[in-house]
Amino acid sequence: MREVNLRGIDLNLLVVLQALLDERSVTRAAMRLGMSQPAASRALARLRKLFSDALLVEGPGGYLLTARAEEIRPLLHDTLTGVGELLDGSAFDPGQATGSVRLLMADLEAAVLAPRLLAHLADQAPALDLEVVPPKRRPIDALESGAVDALIGVVDDAPAGLRKRKLYEDDFVTLLRADHPATDVNLTLDRYLGLDHLVVSITGSGPAWIDQALARLGRRRRVKVRVPSFFAAVEIAARSDLVMTLPSSLARTAADMRRFALVPPPLELDRVAMSLAWHGRHQDSPRHVWLRSLIVAAASEIGRW
Repeated sequence: MREVNLRGIDLNLLVVLQALLDERSVTRAAMRLGMSQPAASRALARLRKLFSDALLVEGPGGYLLTARAEEIRPLLHDTLTGVGELLDGSAFDPGQATGSVRLLMADLEAAVLAPRLLAHLADQAPALDLEVVPPKRRPIDALESGAVDALIGVVDDAPAGLRKRKLYEDDFVTLLRADHPATDVNLTLDRYLGLDHLVVSITGSGPAWIDQALARLGRRRRVKVRVPSFFAAVEIAARSDLVMTLPSSLARTAADMRRFALVPPPLELDRVAMSLAWHGRHQDSPRHVWLRSLIVAAASEIGRW
């Protein structure tokens, strides 16, 4: 890595850069920082020279980030957060906190947790925003790169450098439309396997928990439809004979119970543990310690609604 002469760089430009990358607008970045638009434009010109990259390019409906800008954005976030913590020492006042919390979780997990978390944020940190980031094929990478503050979901194994704690456990239910023919019979395993199934697969591949349990019994089901979104799956189930087996808190959050029946799955399934995971470099950060406590408090309320 080449040595950079920091004495020749105005580090205030990094604050402007973060606002530009977040807002994708010179005007909005200027307003956010309390500076004039011409001053923000001049700062962008200096940043382009500093990074030898356009950083923001015109696109349909506004500016787009260049590949270089996308690459440096998470590192910039971590750098400025670290500088703030360095200057603040151990102090963190959520009531004065600004910016955003970035949490990686699936859409239905967000539907279960986000309303509760937002209530806590409104009470303790009203100027702090929440951004939910959808999972990708390797969600752990987002923690390692600093693209998100934390991950909420099923975390079987945390690689070296990551920390996790269990938030809550959930059992499984089978969801089918209210007038489904299978609601009139005892749903045995053979009848269950005779139905067409709907599976939510965030990454688009890999076996579901149900398929792993069935494989241990030497059985398998027909997965007729695989979708990446829980809410899409619920709407498909409401308008078809497809059935879906999923954690009960997710089912009760997503499904209008007038449209669906929930029945116990006809096989023994282990309860699924939803966890909070974060990178070890944030372990002792006062802001992150507070954030984790807020998430734990919100998760403790699941099941009360």
